[in-house]
Amino acid sequence: MSFSTEHRAEETIIFSATLALSYKDTHQEEYSGQRRIRDPASFLTSQSASKHQPNNSFAKRTKKVGVVGKYGVRYGASLRKQVKKMEITQHSKYTCTFCGKDSVKRQAVGIWNCRGCKKTMAGGAWTLSTTAAATVRSTTRRLREIMEV
Repeated sequence: MSFSTEHRAEETIIFSATLALSYKDTHQEEYSGQRRIRDPASFLTSQSASKHQPNNSFAKRTKKVGVVGKYGVRYGASLRKQVKKMEITQHSKYTCTFCGKDSVKRQAVGIWNCRGCKKTMAGGAWTLSTTAAATVRSTTRRLREIMEV
């Protein structure tokens, strides 16, 4: 009983091996006329090599979405545009009113730190100076000038 099972297993292996060889031989004959061998140095100078390899080593960048590309297709286009404006103003550097350097960055909500003169100042949540603060400054300056005259 066991001899016949082993014999069948050997026949199956031999049959599958010959089938694979015959398949390889027939397909090799089909493609043998189209196959050509190229010199490895020709890949460096040919246009086909430059087509597959980018000419720079940088990653592909976004066209429009910019910093909000991390959100993908979620939340809708108009909300992503609003968030983009906020995040750009939040992460940009501002000019310090004390030392004049372009080195004020946001530390936390409303806390801004100058890396040039190491001063910490209060500001808006997204920008160093809010429009309301600019209005208050201009009003106090105008009132101060009226008091002096």
